[in-house]
Amino acid sequence: MACNGAKKPLLSGLVDSTSQRIDECTPHRRRFRRVKSAPVTELVPSDISGNGPIPHYESFFGGRHQSLKQVAVFLAVYLGLGTLCFYVVRDDIKGKKSNPILDSIYFCIVTMTTVGYGDLVPDSAPVKLLACVFVFTGMLLIGLILSKAADYLVEKQEILLIKALRMHQKLDPAAFHKEIETNKVKYKCYLAIIILSVLMLVGTIFLYMVEDLDIIDAFYCVCSTVTTLGYGDKSFSTVYGRMFAVCWILTGTVALGQLFLYIAELFTESRQRALVNWVLTRRMTNLDLEAADIDDDGVVGAAEFVVYKLKEMGKISEEDIALVMKEFEDLDVDQSGTLSASDIMAQAALTHK
Repeated sequence: MACNGAKKPLLSGLVDSTSQRIDECTPHRRRFRRVKSAPVTELVPSDISGNGPIPHYESFFGGRHQSLKQVAVFLAVYLGLGTLCFYVVRDDIKGKKSNPILDSIYFCIVTMTTVGYGDLVPDSAPVKLLACVFVFTGMLLIGLILSKAADYLVEKQEILLIKALRMHQKLDPAAFHKEIETNKVKYKCYLAIIILSVLMLVGTIFLYMVEDLDIIDAFYCVCSTVTTLGYGDKSFSTVYGRMFAVCWILTGTVALGQLFLYIAELFTESRQRALVNWVLTRRMTNLDLEAADIDDDGVVGAAEFVVYKLKEMGKISEEDIALVMKEFEDLDVDQSGTLSASDIMAQAALTHK
């Protein structure tokens, strides 16, 4: 902005201070940098309300690990309670039976995943109602597993996959991390396809060798299971088969569901990238400049330009901007148009009163 007292652009604190003093009254392009440090520790009041700085990158995985523990606990409780309930009412479940406890776990799994072969079915009104309860809670739990556990397991293997694909290329750490971020969803799709293919192959071989199905029927049973189609003409009927099915059905159905989620995410990301490219390559007009001028001072600063472009890309909305500006105004206690450590301390003092 001009040096005649006009308003400074939004986020002007991002501008390099040395460069700003030199170029303050010149039309040269300003240089931006990342914020490298926060205010000195002793100037920042201790926050006991949980509104402290954003956690570091490592804490993201800590949080993810904690959510995995919760999902594991929910799954254990579901299977334990389901097994107990179906064991108690085992006489009211008809079909091909093997071991009572194993049949109870197996029935719980095929109910949870909505596979429902039909080899074991409820045979009384109370058990039918019980199955209705467990199928809905099981579907909810499958949703939690898809959003937490499966995604985490795929991400744990993502770096190994990228290293394997790029083993003949020497990538420095920065290029390696850029590769991960740029093609993250694509590599997740690759991994999900590999995991699902391995599970289907293992399931087909197992059914062929243990359940004595021919290879076509074995593959047919695998496909009807992972898609939760479950016609029921082919299923796991032996003791060893149901022991295998308890783990395999759950992992197979979750793997397919996760693959579909990643494919949808990949298409969404592709459309988003196309929109970003269009926004960055199209020519600016006077109407665009007028729309980008947030503070209505007749000129557009770099920060205003960035906000406008992000809005066009669909990454932020008017509501997002209004909320952020409201927070800025609340933090700007001295109404100077900028934030400093004294503003933060004053706001903290007002909050703790």
